[in-house]
Amino acid sequence: MITLPITMSAVLLKGHGDTEMLEYRDDITIPTPQENEVLIRVSAAGVNNTDINTRIGWYSKGDNDSDDASWSGNALQFPRIQGADVCGEIVAVGNGVNSSRIGQRVLIEPCINDVNGETINPPWYFGSECDGGFAEYTVVSSKHAHSLNSSLTDIELASFPCSYSTAENMLTRAAVIKGDRVLISGASGGVGSAAIQLAKARGATVIAITNPEKNALLLELGADQVVSRHTNLVENLGANSIDVVIDLVAGEQWPQFLDVLRPKGRYAVSGAIGGAMVNLDIRTLYLKDLSFFGCTVLEPEVFANLIHHIEQGNIKPLVAKTFPLAEIHQAQQAFQEKSHVGKIVLTVK
Repeated sequence: MITLPITMSAVLLKGHGDTEMLEYRDDITIPTPQENEVLIRVSAAGVNNTDINTRIGWYSKGDNDSDDASWSGNALQFPRIQGADVCGEIVAVGNGVNSSRIGQRVLIEPCINDVNGETINPPWYFGSECDGGFAEYTVVSSKHAHSLNSSLTDIELASFPCSYSTAENMLTRAAVIKGDRVLISGASGGVGSAAIQLAKARGATVIAITNPEKNALLLELGADQVVSRHTNLVENLGANSIDVVIDLVAGEQWPQFLDVLRPKGRYAVSGAIGGAMVNLDIRTLYLKDLSFFGCTVLEPEVFANLIHHIEQGNIKPLVAKTFPLAEIHQAQQAFQEKSHVGKIVLTVK
């Protein structure tokens, strides 16, 4: 029998704003697993763009205090414990969950469609519509706590859930297959570097867009070619030369993505760090028979496929730096400087 404390350390998001809205405390009551839930002792939790976007209210299409300033397009409830990338151990279970799950090392699937045994639509995001993993303990539906057998450390495993499932979801939605030429923007970030590896696992040829100083690392990850984010893509790659664009940047370069796509090419997007507003010549879309995929909610098979890739050693973790949970301000500052390649991970135990 595991004896649990009454309170825990956690980081509370108190409202939309800068990092002063994040408060580290050690007197937060440990959550109790409800029916069909498990309680997880968190060991490591990754930092993501969605943490920053949620904190500053970036998801709002109005002002940052709008009723749509959350991942799901609803008002965020404060205080909130963020953290979507979680590795830990199940230490207690609610009714309806077999006690044999206690002791399992798990990764949490961040796209939550099961709450108290009920299917919800639209899904929640872990650490947005419900409390997440920037804490010593967290609860989630047993369905979304995936056990795995891996020799990787908890810190390494915490680099996978959000970025790699996002990347795998984009590749799944765009139906990437062996022989496809895939262009990846923002390729040195968490999702981009994951997309390189997962696209190569599918047998695709990968062209990565990044800053030139990161070329060698992306080639080592498996990219077949690296191009500068400042280059003219049509001049460098040629018009109608790409089967699939995996885009995390958008911004001013966006029309070039459509120009390099072949007729019946596929464009998948799950980020807009270069700017959310883009210019679309609708004639390019319909005259080239292009398919667009907005990728947020994970397809049902995606996270299980990711677990398989981890266990088979098809992909490797890329951890740039770690910080203790109490140093979340420094961790998010380092994340926003964008000088790293891979993931920044908070250690909890």
